[in-house]
Amino acid sequence: MTAPTNILHVIYSLDPREGGMSEGLRQICNAHARLEQAFEIATMDAPFAPWLESVPGRVHAFGPVSSRFGYNRNLRPWLDQNVLRFTSVVIHGLWQFHGLATHRALRGTGVPYYVFPHGMLDPWFKRAHPLKHLKKALYWNLLERRVLEDANGILFTTDDEARLAPQSFPLGKCKSLTVGFGIDTPAGVDRVSADNFVSRWPECKDKRLMLFLSRIHEKKGCDLLIDGFAKAAQRDERLHLVIAGPDEQGLKAQLEAQAKRLGIATRITWTGMLTGDDKWSALKAAEVFALFSHQENFGVAVVEALAIGLPVLVTHPVNIASAVVAKGAGFADEDTQVGAARLIHRWLDTSTSEREDMRARAVACFKALFHSDATTQRLVQAIHANHPLSAAS
Repeated sequence: MTAPTNILHVIYSLDPREGGMSEGLRQICNAHARLEQAFEIATMDAPFAPWLESVPGRVHAFGPVSSRFGYNRNLRPWLDQNVLRFTSVVIHGLWQFHGLATHRALRGTGVPYYVFPHGMLDPWFKRAHPLKHLKKALYWNLLERRVLEDANGILFTTDDEARLAPQSFPLGKCKSLTVGFGIDTPAGVDRVSADNFVSRWPECKDKRLMLFLSRIHEKKGCDLLIDGFAKAAQRDERLHLVIAGPDEQGLKAQLEAQAKRLGIATRITWTGMLTGDDKWSALKAAEVFALFSHQENFGVAVVEALAIGLPVLVTHPVNIASAVVAKGAGFADEDTQVGAARLIHRWLDTSTSEREDMRARAVACFKALFHSDATTQRLVQAIHANHPLSAAS
């Protein structure tokens, strides 16, 4: 028999500043609502957090919490009283209290659960932060390993993410399920004009804008982007770089110093985090989108660019890079200084007519692979297929 759908999603935070995981769950829930699939959300956010106002469905907010671990004494009792209302549970993210509490609350209940790591098992973190990895290894052996091993499935966005994950920690007893990830067609974007962005940042007027739209974080390769841009900037004086995103780690001053040293400080506009119409206006004003990450299990901003017909330049560790290239919607290269420069030079070598063709292919790529209705259906189908009721039939 087919298991009914009533899913509880458990996550640390839905704050947009948390990046792709929070936005991804928001998109999943939007699709749940359109597809009339029952769902609820449990989060460690404070009940009065402003970003919860636009989240669809019923949200149970147990915060605020005082640490990144997210310990909260109210979550476990609520789970104990409510988990039997749900046919399945999805834990979003690793290394935090909400996953451990959910695992313990579900023991012996018969309610299946799934873990969605959202890239947190990528081996890049092991290489980039060996000391942090040692701390995670201790936590893994003590607690997290059981959370994953007892799950009915580990949900991955791409086959590449699933392939790389065991390089961080052994997943021999875990069942891997590739379900994809997506976003909705941007609502109301047609009413937004590129002029809105240019009027706010007039130095961008009549320029060929290359847009970075993400968190300013070490894994995002902003230093590679600035270095590659500097190597190509002399080819066209109208080329201008826009870096839009929150400065989570205090890296902006260091990156500004790099740009000044390379002689391109006046050719970069720093906007801070952009949301809503400001974000879509920036995407419309841009000629190309660039994300030169060292690790990216999906890349929500990449898909947002594709959705409005913006070609993308990405590095191979962006796990959807091969799909984007296969659809002719962008270019990909190594996450090195050489690769970054090569990507930008390749874009400048692309003819006007080919760039226009790529814009059409970008939209087609989004519709075929990354629309949230299709990817959320795949998520629900994977849950159904691995539900104990389905397995017993």
